[in-house]
Formats: sequence, C-alpha cells, structure tokens
Amino acid sequence: MYRLLFLLCASLISAQSYRFVYEYKFKPDAGKKDSLVTDYMNLDTDGKNSYYSNAVKYERDSAYNVDKSYPALLKGRNYDRNLNYTVEKDYAKKTIHFYDKFKNVSLVTMDNEVPKWKIENDFRKINAMNCQKAVAEYKGRQWEAWFSKYFPVNDGPYKFSGLPGLVVMLKDSESDHVFDLIQIKKIKAVAAFIPKNNKQVTNIEYRKIIKSYRFSPGEDVAGMNIDSKAGKMEMQLKDGYVAQLDYNELKKSGANVDAAIARKLRLSDNPIEKE
Repeated sequence: MYRLLFLLCASLISAQSYRFVYEYKFKPDAGKKDSLVTDYMNLDTDGKNSYYSNAVKYERDSAYNVDKSYPALLKGRNYDRNLNYTVEKDYAKKTIHFYDKFKNVSLVTMDNEVPKWKIENDFRKINAMNCQKAVAEYKGRQWEAWFSKYFPVNDGPYKFSGLPGLVVMLKDSESDHVFDLIQIKKIKAVAAFIPKNNKQVTNIEYRKIIKSYRFSPGEDVAGMNIDSKAGKMEMQLKDGYVAQLDYNELKKSGANVDAAIARKLRLSDNPIEKE
C-alpha cells in the first residue's frame, strides 16, 4: 500500500514536477453493484500541463519504450483493461484531451467542459491535510469532492479540475467511482506515451464505439503466449493492452474458452461518464 508523503512546502510545488497517486475503486458492472476493482492512477503535472493514466500502464509503456521488446510489456503488474486511457489537461488553454485505443485505432476526444462546483462551508482533515467540500453534477453523476489549498494545483483525477486546490478525495453519489489521494512525490519531468497519429472523434461517438464493442479473438488479439507448466496465458491485444490470464482456469471452460476470455476482458458498462 502506498503511503502519503509530504516532500516540500507549497511554495515550491508550482515550480516542480509532481506525481499525485490516487487509489481508484470502481464498480465495472452496472447490474452487479458488489463488483469492485481497485487500481492506482498517476496524475503527473508540471504546473502547465497534466497527464492522468494508470500507474502500471505507465511502468509498462516506459519499459517498452526503452527497447521496444514484447517481454518488457510483461514486467509490470496487471491492471484493469478499462484503464487503458490517458487524460491530458492544458491549464492555460483550459482544454482536456482524452486518448484511448480501440482495436488498432488510436482515438482522441477533446473536452472543455469542467464541473461547475459549488463550494460548501464544510471542512475536514484528510491525511493530515485541511480540506474543504465541493459538490457538482458532471457527466450524468452527482459528485462530492474534498480539496486542499495546501497544493496550488487546481487539478484532480480523470477530467476533474476547476477547484482552488488539489482534489484529495472524490466520489459519486452511488460510490460507483471513488478516488483517494494516497501518495505525492517529486518527479524529474512530466512525460506521457501518447500516439502521434490519432483519429479525432466526439465524446458521443467514442461512447457508442465502446458500448458496441464485443471481444473477438480474430479481430482483437495481436499475439499470445501459453506456459502450460506455469498455468499462465499472456495475451497482447491490438489496442496495446497485455492480459495475464489463468490458463488452468480457462481450460475448464472447454469449448467456451473464447467466452471465458471475453468475460475477463469485458469493458465496463458503468463508466464515469453516463450517457
């Protein structure tokens, strides 16, 4: 488990590059509210731009970027396939770019809609930080945020920004998506692994693409490696995601192995942004 670290005083933070790590808990199945995924997300910022992406994905992309080898992709831990995206914010332009890959096509959506926060006269200390409450309706959900002015970074996880401080805790009214800041550390520089060639689509078009997705081995799988002795299956998909599956468990499915893999790799029907 990560431990929250305070490294420098607030006056220095705006002149440095920092990584804010969030524990992200979400329920991927709208029809099964006891489903729960816990993962970790990085928010990297240099005071001008920020990049939000999965922590393990960043580790894998960093390793792969060194020698372009497939084994390098397998060195990191596993992460949930629904977190294969990157969110880029430009503070000066007030723009948000959302990058994801569908099969072998890199997609990008542009968004300039930020939550219209209502800051309340409610205070709480979270992880030794003095925080204040704010609420907003955003992308079809009611959100509750707790932010701290200790860090002069008007940012937060995913697309959330616009508060006079850093988002420390965030959740929707149904607790389907919950973010908790758990670590702060200084980094040498802000970097992101964003494809050079992207197809621009609207947010609505992107949601339709994801909603219509059905896993197909012939269309989705780029490579596969089976270690029967270790009971592991490694599968690289065309969208860049690398899955590590239990081969012995999949064998029990018999002729329905494709359906079993599809269940493991299914995309959420309970996204942060509702229709």
